[in-house]
Amino acid sequence: MRVTTDFWVSAIVRRAFSAGGFAAVERRGSSEAGAVLITQRDRLGETTLYGPAPQTSYDSAKPDDRMFAQMLKSTEPEAIRQRIEREMRFDPDVWLVELEVDDALFAELIAVTTP
Repeated sequence: MRVTTDFWVSAIVRRAFSAGGFAAVERRGSSEAGAVLITQRDRLGETTLYGPAPQTSYDSAKPDDRMFAQMLKSTEPEAIRQRIEREMRFDPDVWLVELEVDDALFAELIAVTTP
C-alpha cells in the first residue's frame, strides 16, 4: 500500500531538517495522491527541478516507491518558475517541495531515475 502524499512529503521535510538541511513545502496539493515536484537548490545558485518519473522507470520489485526524473536545471529562477506554472496548469493538485541539501543527502531522500 502506498503512503499518502501528505505523509510522504512530511517525512521528507523532517528527514531533511534532521540531517541539517532545509526543506519547505511551497505548495500543498491533494493530500491523498497529488503529484510532487521537487526543487533542489545548490550553493552556487543553480536550481534543479524534479518531477514524477515515467511509469517505465519503476522497478517491478518496488512498484510503490516514488521515483523522480530531472525536468530542468537552470541558474535562471524565471525558467524554473515558468516550468512549475506549466505543470500546475496541467495538474492543479501538484505539490511543490524545495530542498536545500547536499547531493549525498538528496540521493538518500529522493529516488531519481537516469535517462
